[in-house]
Amino acid sequence: MIDKKKVTELVNKWLEGNDYFLVDVSVDVNDKVVVEIDHSDGVWIEDCVSLSKFIEANMNRDDEDYELEVGSAGIGQPFKVVRQYENHIGKEVEVLTADGKKFRGVLKSVNAPEFVVTVMEKRKEEGKKKASMVEVDMTFDMDGVKYTKYMFNV
Repeated sequence: MIDKKKVTELVNKWLEGNDYFLVDVSVDVNDKVVVEIDHSDGVWIEDCVSLSKFIEANMNRDDEDYELEVGSAGIGQPFKVVRQYENHIGKEVEVLTADGKKFRGVLKSVNAPEFVVTVMEKRKEEGKKKASMVEVDMTFDMDGVKYTKYMFNV
């Protein structure tokens, strides 16, 4: 079986001096290796190819055969690391809480393990007959939500 730790070390070596960061490395029982990287300005295919070649140059297929896939974390996919949260400050996100409630708003700040999302909520102010929409800051724990993901608006 391919050693996930070895692959992670190779990826981290390639990342030195790059603005990319590691999101995830997974190895399944059939030795399919999936490496996800990200960058604040997006991921270039040429860099995925470069990382793939670097990994292959430092692993021996004669010892263990494997399938390698290198790509970006993907727009609309749940965040896996703190840096993804940080890169999306000021952008619209969707949060699904552990109890199944969805919130959509602007990611205001990140202070791991917590993050703050500004959502619009209907509230009735004292002395007024009708409720109105107001901005409310909601604090979430990264480990306490099912997912947080960037909402790509066209």
